[in-house]
Amino acid sequence: MHIAFLDTNIDRSALAARHPGEVDKFRTLMGPAAPGWTYADFRVTEGHFPAALAGFDGVMISGSPASVNDPTPWMARLEAVIREAVAQGVPVFGACLGHQAVAKALGGRVGRNPQGWVLGRVESRIHDPAPWMAGAGPRIALHAAHNEQVLTLPPTARVLGGTDATPYGHLAYGARVFTTQYHPELTRDFMLDLVGEMTPGLDAAIARTARESLAAPVDDARMARWIAAFFHQARG
Repeated sequence: MHIAFLDTNIDRSALAARHPGEVDKFRTLMGPAAPGWTYADFRVTEGHFPAALAGFDGVMISGSPASVNDPTPWMARLEAVIREAVAQGVPVFGACLGHQAVAKALGGRVGRNPQGWVLGRVESRIHDPAPWMAGAGPRIALHAAHNEQVLTLPPTARVLGGTDATPYGHLAYGARVFTTQYHPELTRDFMLDLVGEMTPGLDAAIARTARESLAAPVDDARMARWIAAFFHQARG
């Protein structure tokens, strides 16, 4: 597989500099499940987009502290590329902002989490697994860091799973679009660093709960297998 990786991260802080970039986070995540895959990295926040989607086996869209409701030229162009990929049948996977951008591009609405920040390790329910989610089980634990979420579904969305607070946590659109509100690519070390940086601006209970949740493992390897299986069946 040769993937067009759309890097939406606007963070240029010291925190970001201490950790791998977005495409490298996903390379590490996907390596065991998808050996040999290659990624063409496009910094879409700087206006770098694929000239065409032909020649790519799929598109992956990263997370970001940006909001899909920001009136920036790159965000509008990202939505246009998502619609182009869907129209051409090019498989698309999105995480966090990627999840939200796909929903907004296809007619949904994204806004502030009614409950505020969702931060740390989160267990979501999988109540309608897609065919590529082999051995789904009733729950999956992943890292989360979002204060916005999908509030209104696009007309073609299928809800695969979520939580009471984030009911649209995992979505599919037919067999060629798969998105998650969560962050399978973020390690525990990154999350501990992130929570530490955010703590001064957070409610103390949210920060404490987030830190404590990170002691338990996450199912990032299972999500990586789902992502790989998704792309394989979409290209099949």
